[in-house]
Amino acid sequence: MEIKHLKKLLAILIIGIAVTITSCKKNLQPLGQSTSANVYKDFSNYKQILAKLYTAFALSGQQGPAGNADIVGIDEGFSNYLRELFNMEELTTDEAQIVWNDGTVHDLHDMNWTAQNEFIRAMYDRIFYEIAVDNEFIRQTTDAQLSANGITGNNLTLAKQYRAEARFLRALAYYHAIDLYGSVPFITENDKVGVFFPKQKSRAELFAYVESELKAIQGDMGDPRFEYGRADKAAAWTLLSKLYLNAKVYTGTDRSTDAITYAKMVIAAGYTLEPHYKNLFLADNNNSKEIIFPIESDGIHTQGYGGMTYLVHAQVGGKMDPAKFGINGGWAGLRTTKQYVGLFSDPSGATDQRALFFTTGQNIEINDEYTFTDGYAIQKFRNVSSTGVTGSDPTGNFPDTDFPMFRLADVYLIYAEAVLRGGSGGDLATALNYVNLVRTRAYDGSNSGNITSGNLNLQFILDERGRELLFEMQRRTDLIRFGKFTDASYLWAWKGGVKDGKGVSSDLNLMPIPSTDLVNNPTLIQNPGYK
Repeated sequence: MEIKHLKKLLAILIIGIAVTITSCKKNLQPLGQSTSANVYKDFSNYKQILAKLYTAFALSGQQGPAGNADIVGIDEGFSNYLRELFNMEELTTDEAQIVWNDGTVHDLHDMNWTAQNEFIRAMYDRIFYEIAVDNEFIRQTTDAQLSANGITGNNLTLAKQYRAEARFLRALAYYHAIDLYGSVPFITENDKVGVFFPKQKSRAELFAYVESELKAIQGDMGDPRFEYGRADKAAAWTLLSKLYLNAKVYTGTDRSTDAITYAKMVIAAGYTLEPHYKNLFLADNNNSKEIIFPIESDGIHTQGYGGMTYLVHAQVGGKMDPAKFGINGGWAGLRTTKQYVGLFSDPSGATDQRALFFTTGQNIEINDEYTFTDGYAIQKFRNVSSTGVTGSDPTGNFPDTDFPMFRLADVYLIYAEAVLRGGSGGDLATALNYVNLVRTRAYDGSNSGNITSGNLNLQFILDERGRELLFEMQRRTDLIRFGKFTDASYLWAWKGGVKDGKGVSSDLNLMPIPSTDLVNNPTLIQNPGYK
């Protein structure tokens, strides 16, 4: 069920559902004219509807590339789930600085955002849009509804698997809500569509809910690697391992032992490291056996100005040749700080292949936040295959490159970190082996970059995650878990809005509940430090 086919399915079937986001004043428009009752009576529609739940992470509207947005109040390209997740996780850190002056986007890297920030609001709304469409699918595929619609036999088994996948996607969206906003409104399939004020749950309550959902669905999920692009048991295990790794932040209780348990399950599931690091980020990365759960992209069928279109185009500018990236031009937006460059002993890329810096004509210092040539550029994602073939879109606008939401190297590093944090069920020798597997791949098969047990510590893991997972929407979460995000123990260019960086309020470890939702839902309580 690769997304290259899912977009075609969406063109065939328009789903008629009205979904409520988080308040009585936020009713989204129906996606079409058919009623849910009619659609769900025919099982041949189910996989097509499921496609919408997946593509809501990749697309921002109903027609693409623009013109019929899922959410309102912001440019459709800006409102894309992956684009905003990148902005929240990367622009706020040492890994990414943006040149553009669109609205309040600069407030993210300068760390002076408020509850009125439209990009923070777009991420929040996009999360709850995903939750809403997932809820509707789950609501229509309960055992009672399936029975009422005459779904039996193998179709019934498949419908339950689809429902489990929808619950996974909802859990993923709630995970992002927990991580970014903490305490948020809580809505499930048990809430009727209509006018009401969803009640807010605490971060710990939402953690427990996501944990219970991911455990409950495992029996109905597909086996690992059953079909590229769809969530399987290993995707659920990976999300659980991430949830547990961050449990101390979310709930105050360390769950490193549980993180090890589920990391081991993923590692045993048959995934293997991609032999060449750079191939993970090319137009044919759908062939990789390392990617556990992708957000798929296709230059013909998933056209939009967020997601991978944003990630490929926005990194290209200055003296970079757009043709080498398989695109018709760069947007000259994203580059990195010298502090991130400093994670590499050799930033040339001649040793560690993950040092993907473009330096010609670029200054390592960001003296001017609004000048693309200030700061090293990044050349990670490309719309070119491992054999040099440009992506399918003849205009060069929209890439075929998938985004690796979960992949094996991340899980190896989760295991190692959880062991170092004192979790049981793992051991230091195995952790060291996993770290060195990642580093051997990074050094193009050489063990010259391997480390010894004496060098394996939590600071090394944080730095290694930075090297391995650049631009993969992990950095903010990692820095918070290590206590480095807001205080003065680690500074980067323009942190806090000053050139050399400064510490900021720890309240910024949580994003604010958008002011628009506080107005729409007067029962909500704002996060500390925000008005």
